[in-house]
Amino acid sequence: MLRTRDVPPRVAFALEQQGVHPLLARLLAARGVRDAAELDASPAQLLRPDTMKGAAAAGALLADALERRQRICIVADYDCDGATACAVALRGLAMLGAAKETLAYVVPDRVVHGYGLTPAIVELARAQRPDLLVTVDNGIASHAGVAHARSLGMAVLVTDHHLPAPGEPLPDANVIANPNQPGCTFASKAMAGVGVMFYVLLAARAVLRERGHFEAAAQPRLEALLDLVALGTVADVVKLDANNRRLVALGLKRVRAARMQPGVAALFAVARRDPARASAFDFGFALGPRVNAAGRLADMTLGIECLRTDDPARAAELAAQLDAINRERRGVEGGMREQAERAVDELLAGLAEPPAALALFHDSFHEGVVGIVAGRVKDRLHRPTFVFARGAAAEGAAPGSGALKGSGRSIAGFHLRDALDLVAKREPGLLQRFGGHAMAAGCTLAAGADVARFEAALRQVAAEWLDRATLTRTLATDGPLPVEYFNADTALLLADNVWGQGFEAPLFCDDVEVLQQRLAGEKHLKLRLRHAGIEREGIWFGRTETLPARTRLAWRLALDEWNGVRRVQMVVEAAGEA
Repeated sequence: MLRTRDVPPRVAFALEQQGVHPLLARLLAARGVRDAAELDASPAQLLRPDTMKGAAAAGALLADALERRQRICIVADYDCDGATACAVALRGLAMLGAAKETLAYVVPDRVVHGYGLTPAIVELARAQRPDLLVTVDNGIASHAGVAHARSLGMAVLVTDHHLPAPGEPLPDANVIANPNQPGCTFASKAMAGVGVMFYVLLAARAVLRERGHFEAAAQPRLEALLDLVALGTVADVVKLDANNRRLVALGLKRVRAARMQPGVAALFAVARRDPARASAFDFGFALGPRVNAAGRLADMTLGIECLRTDDPARAAELAAQLDAINRERRGVEGGMREQAERAVDELLAGLAEPPAALALFHDSFHEGVVGIVAGRVKDRLHRPTFVFARGAAAEGAAPGSGALKGSGRSIAGFHLRDALDLVAKREPGLLQRFGGHAMAAGCTLAAGADVARFEAALRQVAAEWLDRATLTRTLATDGPLPVEYFNADTALLLADNVWGQGFEAPLFCDDVEVLQQRLAGEKHLKLRLRHAGIEREGIWFGRTETLPARTRLAWRLALDEWNGVRRVQMVVEAAGEA
């Protein structure tokens, strides 16, 4: 179903009076922007670090460690958010004065260690002889790991953004910095793990400045890390609230000005993207997947090393390896997706509509890409979906006896982590562990026989929480694009802004006449359309079915360049009744 977003006319008019382009004023008003000041992406407009609970104490803990030349070990995560957060931590601490020999990091292997600061990861880090462990993008649920580290004499700083378990105590870390911990009034609850680490570094810089280590005018320029912050923020698909949009905008500004880390530049190169025209789309769909691929199929050390090296040649070498792993990941994902879709087809046979939630498992599934496949199925059926794969068997155990690692993706109106919490309460002992966000979460089951029990419990929660309207796929559009704005200047204007999760890119909706349609590359529908009385070029990526002669299309305005010629085209995303 296509619907048009509501545009508060007075707000749109007020934005226009403040100098915002008339079309942009309408689009921003529909997305909740009320004042042009919200569009100011200068560093001074970022939320203050001291308003995040734990950030000031974390800054003091890091400042103490730097002054005492203590050894610091970063405990990373195996996704792009965790990799960028680790690189930001290492680079930022070095900028604040940490000697190279005092910095180290460890990153869990998805298959061997699982997620978070486990006792096994503490033992891995122990080889670095750290005085201080700093978690990035994990740790808020790592009670056993934190306790083990502290029993060994290590101090522990947890920096995370995940939701703590409701009603349960937090880990006994020395300091916890997390905007989602109880009692934190920080205005941006949607911050990614890399953003939290960046804020902790800002707090540490403030402490060192107060202690006389440098004057404000000569302090380390931590904003040099914002390209990494932007990459991790977009790749983690967190909501782009006002503060996150500023972080991303500042990062994009550095990339477009060619002031980025060598690894980011190398990733743009292997992805064949132009940094001078960088967008949040590039972070989310070109660079992010290449970094994520290392954690899915190989070792995230590759991604972290690519992002932390200052050697362009080394960065290019690592980016090429990440690109090759990503191609392999697409192959694995494609096979899994086909198998999952066959299972879905069998499930739907004879049903009037899909069940309220789904859980899929097969012994051949690879745990590194279950989240991606869950997202594909969720997009197809518009239902909360979990996909499970078997993890590695314990040492000495029989092959095929490993626990099931599941990753889920949700729809608007169904908070996935809260749903898992309710499943755990109703089915004691079913979930070995779980965590996540509203739209993405993970959990572990003991055996394949538990999948049916899990699915039944999840469906029951979905049946209670979701109504007919929520289960109906609805695509919000911005209505028709006035014909005078169908040009390259408008496309560039829109591309220059930050769009993403929770702040969706403009999607227009018009009735058109289909003049010509043909397959391009056997998987894309190339279109010749009559729109507003004028012939236009259009393309629908991933669509092979033909369209009726007259239809209503939801589409994005984009620039297509071929052999040096730039053309405006309609990139179609959905069709409805004309």
